[in-house]
Amino acid sequence: MLLAVDGGGSKTDVLVLATDGTVLAHTRGAGSCPQVIGVAPALAVIDGLVREALAMVERPRVLRVGVYLSGLDLPVEIETFRAALEALPWFARAGGAVVDNDTFALLRAGTAEQEAVAVVCGTGINCVGRRADGVTARFPALGRISGDWGGGFELGEQAVWHAARALDGRGEPTILATLVPAALGRPSMAAVIEDLHFGRLGHDDVTHLSPVLLDAAGRGDAVARSVVERQADEVAALALAALRRLSLADAAVPVVLGGGVLAARDPALTEGIRTRIAAGAPGAHLVFVADRPVLGAAFLVLEAYGASAAAVDRARATSRAA
Repeated sequence: MLLAVDGGGSKTDVLVLATDGTVLAHTRGAGSCPQVIGVAPALAVIDGLVREALAMVERPRVLRVGVYLSGLDLPVEIETFRAALEALPWFARAGGAVVDNDTFALLRAGTAEQEAVAVVCGTGINCVGRRADGVTARFPALGRISGDWGGGFELGEQAVWHAARALDGRGEPTILATLVPAALGRPSMAAVIEDLHFGRLGHDDVTHLSPVLLDAAGRGDAVARSVVERQADEVAALALAALRRLSLADAAVPVVLGGGVLAARDPALTEGIRTRIAAGAPGAHLVFVADRPVLGAAFLVLEAYGASAAAVDRARATSRAA
C-alpha cells in the first residue's frame, strides 16, 4: 500500500492507495499543523487517522509514504517532524517517505506541469514554486515576522478591527459592525470585543469571519473592499516573487490557487489576483484547485513509487468515491 497525508490548520486527510492507484481507504480528522498545536499533538492526529485507514484494508504493508503538512516551513521543522514520525511503525517500516509542506500537495493537485507556482490562502498564506530542473522557490511563511499578510484568520481579524473602529468613531462606517456580531451570535460589537478579550471567542471564531468580510465587500462596503484588494495584492506578490526567483516571469506557466479563501472564488478577489498577475507575468494562467489537496499528495506518492500515468488517473477517479 501507499499512504498519502495532507494536514492543515483545520483538517487532516489520509488516503491509502494500492500501487495501481486505486484508493482503498480515506479518513479525515482535525487539523495537524505543528506550528499551531505542537509536534506531539500533530503526530497523534496523523497516527490515529493512519491507523484507522489501515484498519480498513486487508493485510496492509506500507511501501511508501508522503506526509504534507502546513507549518513545515523551515528545514529544521521538516527534519524535526520527520524524526518524530520515525517512532511510528507504519512510517519507519515504509520503503521510502517524503515529508514536506502541504503547498507542494496543492501544487500537484492543480497541475502536472514541471514548472508552476502555487499559492495557498486558507487559515494562513504560503507559496511554493518549482522549475523543470528541480529548483524550487519557498517562503518561510511564519506570519508577520517573515513579511506575510493574509489568510482566513487575518481577514477575520481585519473584519473585527474595522468593525470595532466603526463602533467607537475612529474608523469609517462599515456594515461589518453589524455583520460581525450577527455571524458570531452576539448582540453587538461591544459583546464581541468582550468575549474575545475573555477567551469566550477564539482563533477559530475569528477565522470563520473571512466569508463575512468577503460578503461585505460584495455588497459594496468600501472598508471591506479595501481589505479584499490588499489580499489580492498579497497573493499576487507571492506568486510573482516566486516566478521571478525561478526566472519564469516570462513563461507560460500555471499559477495554482487553493485553500478555503481562494477556493471560495470570490469574484472581486479572483479578478484582483488575475489582473495583478497578468501585469507582472503575462504568460501565466490561474488554476483553481477543485480536488482535495490530499489528492495531490497521492499523486506525488504514486509518482515517487514509479506508478504509471494510468495509476494517477485511477487515483483521481476512485478518490471521489472514497
